[in-house]
Formats: sequence, C-alpha cells, structure tokens
Amino acid sequence: MMIGILAALLTPASAIAKTPFASDRITVTVEGKGSDVILIPGLGSSPRVWQELIAAVPGHRYHLVQLSGFAGQPTDGALNGPVAAPAAEEIARYIEEAGLKAPALIGHSMGGSMAMMVAGRHPGLVSKIMVVDMMPFMGAMFGPPGTTAESIKPMADAMLAQMKAADPAARRKQAEATISGMIRTEAMRPGAIEDSVKSDPDVSARAFHELIVTDLSADIARIAVPTTVLYVAPLGVPISDAQMDAYYAMAFTPLKGAVTKRIPDSAHFIMWDQPARFQSEVKAFLG
Repeated sequence: MMIGILAALLTPASAIAKTPFASDRITVTVEGKGSDVILIPGLGSSPRVWQELIAAVPGHRYHLVQLSGFAGQPTDGALNGPVAAPAAEEIARYIEEAGLKAPALIGHSMGGSMAMMVAGRHPGLVSKIMVVDMMPFMGAMFGPPGTTAESIKPMADAMLAQMKAADPAARRKQAEATISGMIRTEAMRPGAIEDSVKSDPDVSARAFHELIVTDLSADIARIAVPTTVLYVAPLGVPISDAQMDAYYAMAFTPLKGAVTKRIPDSAHFIMWDQPARFQSEVKAFLG
C-alpha cells in the first residue's frame, strides 16, 4: 500500500487531471499517459484498489471510475433504483464524450459486471475487457442448480430489507467480517473497510440486490472483443478448485473465446492478495 501511495504522490501534476465530464452517477480521474484503460472498482470500493497496479504498469492513460454513493462520495443520482446498470451507461457515455478510441476495461467485482454491461450493450465501444472475480449471474451462487434471476428475487428482497435495517454499528461489524473474508492480506484490509463504512448503506444494499437478480448471460453473448476473466476459489465456500473452474467455464460459455484463469492463494481482492501475479496478468492483457 505504501508503495502505491508514494507513487501517487510522486506522479507529476500534469499527469493527473479531473475530466470535464459531468455525471451524477460517476466521477472520473485520469492518471498517466499512453493507451486508454478504464478501471472500475467494486461495490463499496474506491480507486485506491488500483494504485499498486498503476505504479507497477506504466505506459497507459488510466481512467479511474468512482461511483456515486460509494467510499464517501455524494449519493447524487443514485438515490433510488438500480446502481450498476445506470453507472455502466455513464461509462459508455464517458468513452464517447471523452473521444476515447476503443479503450480497454478492467473491472473488479461489481466493476466486472459493469464492464460486461458496457461491452455487451455497446458493441464496438471497447477493445477488450478484463473481469476480476465476477460471474455473469452472481445469483446462481445463492441458490440451487437451476436458479434464475426470477427465482432468486424473494431471497434477494429479504437480504435487501435486512441490509437496510442494520444500524451503523451492525454495518461496521458486517463490513469488517466481510472484508476479512475477501482480503487475505491483513495490511490491506483497513482501507477497504474504510471505503465500505463510508459508502451510503442504501446505495450499497440496492447495488448488492441488483447484482444478485441480474443475469448477464445474454449480454456477454454479444461481446465480440477479447475477454480475460480472473477468479478465485472463495474462502469458506465448500467448493473445490476443480468445481470452481468448471463453474466459471460454464458461466462464460456464451462469451466465445473468453479466457478464464483461477488465481491461487488469493481471496476476492486479487490485486492486493497476489499483486505480482495480478500485475503480470494485466500486462499480458494490455499487450
């Protein structure tokens, strides 16, 4: 973490700039020079998850997306309804208005869902995508075989109500427990917990609900650009590595040519648990 912070502090001011793009769903900060790469963090996260990557993989102009309502950002347009899908549309609009020529997209967790949305719903807008530990239909992990977006909705609704009803102390306790299961590297947990606790609880609850009931299988079938999927075997989940490999291969079957790779010895935040491996994969992905 310290290396990433120092690198950010030492970056020339001319290489860091706020874009003039106006949106009530996202803000975008630009760092570096070179080919365009859009970085999308996950639910309740901030661009801090990318700082080590940016320092280790120069030669690109990184567009760091921050969603409204997460990590202390004003809620703005995310006052009600879906969170990920409208933000994905704003990323597509940003690409067009900023005049980016087929940028690469890298998204972690919910950011991976948004990368799939952009690539599947806006053909020709991006050159390639990397999905970091996210499947096209997260709801399948919460139900029995054959689970659909419709069948999982009652459970998702109950979880939404429970999340909204939690008081601040309960939310912090839950954030600490959840992050501990998502990040093996203890030194990296405080920043993620801070971002989660500072996120608007209603926005976070609605975003989580949205992810559970959204099946992107039809969307990824329309993706025609190179796609790399990095994933892990989740901590505490009674699924073998082979079963996880088979699940991801099956989940991404509609996306022809998708490359799926399991990263060992890592939890959900691969960029922090296996930074060298993650940076190597991104270098290969960006070419």
